[in-house]
Amino acid sequence: MTERVTIFEVGPRDGLQSLGLQVPTETKVALIEALSRTGLTKIEATSFVSPRWVPQMADAAEVMAQITRIPAVCYSALTPNLRGMEGAIAARCDEVAIFASASEGFSRANLNCSIEESFERFTPIMERAREVGIPVRGYLSAVIACPYDGGVAPQTVTRWTAKLLEIGCYEVSLGDTIGAGTVETLDAMLDVLLDECPTDKLAGHFHDTHGNARELVATALERGLRTFDASVAGLGGCPYAPGSRGNIDTRLVMEVLEAQGFSHGVDRDALVQAEQIAQGIVG
Repeated sequence: MTERVTIFEVGPRDGLQSLGLQVPTETKVALIEALSRTGLTKIEATSFVSPRWVPQMADAAEVMAQITRIPAVCYSALTPNLRGMEGAIAARCDEVAIFASASEGFSRANLNCSIEESFERFTPIMERAREVGIPVRGYLSAVIACPYDGGVAPQTVTRWTAKLLEIGCYEVSLGDTIGAGTVETLDAMLDVLLDECPTDKLAGHFHDTHGNARELVATALERGLRTFDASVAGLGGCPYAPGSRGNIDTRLVMEVLEAQGFSHGVDRDALVQAEQIAQGIVG
């Protein structure tokens, strides 16, 4: 049997949040529902964050209330604090995500605190998740390089990845936030990381800033990773990472997987409708 790889669709949250656009709730709902019909099993639908800081996600509860859910799909939300966690619980999210940085500069720009302080904030979220039985995914940003601190040491990435797994995250998504990665730097990071963390607990999250995300996915596949984040029509970027073009396109990830002989379960024809909605959002 062909080995299966999971594509974790992040367009409705990571993609839209970084655009700086006020997308109508009904459009977000239509995008999520179109993605739900493609065969994707993991969709990051929204983010329960302060509307003061991220007005693009102010309608998180409304989005979750209005989508027509498909039982086979896991709908997740980003929850940076306990208040966001409670919002996600009330909205019946299937899982939540927390995010940390592998670099101090990016942590202070994105979270307004040190890396150590960010982990202190995770404690009540993880306790609450255990109480209600919601799985928690971890994001680790700037695993190759940081727009403020430069290159990030593989040992530092390993330390914080292991810490996210230790506190209870079922998986850590490794984010090349500014698309700085090359095959060589990714390999160097994985050489150290995979000595400490199992591949089945890791996911790849690549930005196509320099057009080489395809090679990074192929390299990560060769090293044993079997989950990859992707964004429909390449929506996204990062407002705290200047120059970070969109996340890798979902269709491009599908092409890499197929070329390498893996299955993904996503229907190409069904994906077209979601792509059209995404393209309509950005004009």
